[in-house]
Amino acid sequence: MGSLLEDKSIGKLEDLKFLSKEASGGGDPIKLNDYYQMPLQEFVEVVAGLGVKLNVASNRHMLLDILIKHAAETKRQILDTGLLWVTEDDGAFIVHEHNNYVPHPQDFFLPDCFVKKYGLKSGHMVDVQVLPQEGAGCGYVVDFFVASGLQPEEIQHLTPFEDLIPYYPTERILLETPVEDLKNQDVSMRIVDALTPIGFGQRGLIVAPPRTGKTVILQGLANSLAANNPDADLIVLLIDERPEEVTDFRRVVKGEVIASTFDEAADNHVHVAEMVIEKARRMVEVGRNVIILLDSITRLARGYNTMMPNSGKILSGGVEAGALQKPKRFFGSARNIEGGGSLTVMGTALVETGSKMDEVVFEEFKGTGNMELHLDRALSDKRIFPAINLEKSGTRKEELLYHKDELSRIYSLRRAMKGVPSTEAMEMLITRIKKTATNVEFLMQVNR
Repeated sequence: MGSLLEDKSIGKLEDLKFLSKEASGGGDPIKLNDYYQMPLQEFVEVVAGLGVKLNVASNRHMLLDILIKHAAETKRQILDTGLLWVTEDDGAFIVHEHNNYVPHPQDFFLPDCFVKKYGLKSGHMVDVQVLPQEGAGCGYVVDFFVASGLQPEEIQHLTPFEDLIPYYPTERILLETPVEDLKNQDVSMRIVDALTPIGFGQRGLIVAPPRTGKTVILQGLANSLAANNPDADLIVLLIDERPEEVTDFRRVVKGEVIASTFDEAADNHVHVAEMVIEKARRMVEVGRNVIILLDSITRLARGYNTMMPNSGKILSGGVEAGALQKPKRFFGSARNIEGGGSLTVMGTALVETGSKMDEVVFEEFKGTGNMELHLDRALSDKRIFPAINLEKSGTRKEELLYHKDELSRIYSLRRAMKGVPSTEAMEMLITRIKKTATNVEFLMQVNR
């Protein structure tokens, strides 16, 4: 990167515009995003069709290098789309979803003149024109077209995320999805919808002991959110998870799945999480409704704790005194914005793991959300799913989300279940919900 920062030919906008014109006009543009995840054999055929002699062992990175070099030699415009990452030493790079926004040697450098002119920040999704550079580890941007769906000149006029006015969630996110056959209904989502409603801008905590079905709950949330709110932007963030679970999420969930698996270093967990939250903040600034499902906030906090320098101020469980500030910033970013846009964060917190650190993390986050969904180990041990503890679960200011007629019936239902053992209460609720097609039909049967 040092050679790029020192190269004066890419330090001025005029010079870059000249290079952009010189590198265009030789044919149809090459859009790199079309090739990042193209099946390898198909990619080989595309590159071979350019008349380039290939090594038998050519991999995707080599093929990309060949494609970019050939496009530059034939003066075909090279276009790239990715997420902007502005580093602490004033460098800026375009990172990509297929790499989980982790820096890669083939990522493109964005000259500082663009960042300063347009007031760019980490998290902007950008469309750019790029060129390779001789002898450098990465190419560089020569023209800049779009940032977060806006023209570059419009970005600096946006209100920063920190200055937007937060308020309680007032617009409900329905999780119940219509089904033709009652046997195929998602009972878990109907129960969550009825008793712990979620709104745009919710800051929710799913408190889960091991093996209580949190993954199934998360996948159900993701699919219901995608089905009922296609205009919202859904991001599933998996931190310190098993690789096979990441694959399962990507196959099941209709949305963006970003992951840093347990075999990655703590700094990778931290970087991925920070890129996701910065992306979400930039999207909220332009008025989008963004929903992040985080699994788990406990492991993210562990990652930050590992990265913290030793201050000598260590809390119970080996937690550094300042280690939880940034995870709290992530979780605290969830808010409903007055006048448009929202950021919803639903994060899982692990409890009863036998780790004192996990308990400390949960205690620090308890009460910071405005919705909590508690899963119960006693229920899951009896194979009762969803294993939701109804007494501990709830939403703050739920009256802003319920219809007034619905609210009175929900209160009656909660009063009826008060004092009933959690196993009996959940079994009764599941049985009654399964007999009805919708929550409206179910609530109509509840006596006020």
